[in-house]
Amino acid sequence: MRARHVLVVVPAALLITGGLLPAAAQRPLGTRSASGQTVTPVFEGWYENADGSYSISFGYFNRNVEEILEIPIGTDNFLDPGEANQGQPAIFHPRRHWGVFAVNVPADFGNQTIVWTLKIRGKTFSIPASLHRDWKIDALKGEVGSGNTPPVLKFAMDGPEGAGPAGIASGPHQVSVGEPLSLTVWVRDDGRRSGSVSSDGREGAPLTLTWFKHQGPGDVVFSETTAEVDAAAGTMAITATFNEPGSYVLRVRANDASGVSGGGHAQCCWTNGFVQVTVTQRVRSSAS
Repeated sequence: MRARHVLVVVPAALLITGGLLPAAAQRPLGTRSASGQTVTPVFEGWYENADGSYSISFGYFNRNVEEILEIPIGTDNFLDPGEANQGQPAIFHPRRHWGVFAVNVPADFGNQTIVWTLKIRGKTFSIPASLHRDWKIDALKGEVGSGNTPPVLKFAMDGPEGAGPAGIASGPHQVSVGEPLSLTVWVRDDGRRSGSVSSDGREGAPLTLTWFKHQGPGDVVFSETTAEVDAAAGTMAITATFNEPGSYVLRVRANDASGVSGGGHAQCCWTNGFVQVTVTQRVRSSAS
């Protein structure tokens, strides 16, 4: 893993369409307001997939300490070129979130660029991403020094597995408003942590699983938002309940022994799982 990725990613994310940001806005890490601030997209880097394609990883920085921001997919939240919706979040939790989604590009992508744009509170933030060699990351292979690899996650005991920012997807599932949707994830890990030559005695250290609403028009209530599970063969079963009809994407993040924030910058230490859900209006039976 190249340490310089960490040093340049935040300044790169502060590009604003039409000119430079004011001096105060160029110091995002010095601002600690509970609410009222903006969010910027972040280009994390890219990695090669087994089939020769590439995954371009993105995250974000919500400057607020408490406020969760919502920017619906569309004119204020889009990727270009291609469809506006390419798997990016519409919900932005406080502070820095690494590798929240990845865009798959073909083997012949070459020197093309893909841009994620967010518009909020009268400001526009755009971050370009490419396959430049300086931004190659070790998201799936063993991290240099520690050999750490991301957790492996799946949505069925005998189902397909995924690892890293691009992770694995499930669905679409269908459920009615107010009807709990039951979901179970299976996860395992090598027990190592970022930055250590060995596991430092943490073999078998628990994994942390955390659920988020990623996209969708209404509120989602999880029966359990986060839990620690066994690293060798952990599972987490929850229910998700929706209060409005529409199309949703839920995300579950599996963090290894590096911790929820300790391994974020390394891009080696967590895996995303995405669940597509179609929520329909509950049909009311007529009174007899």
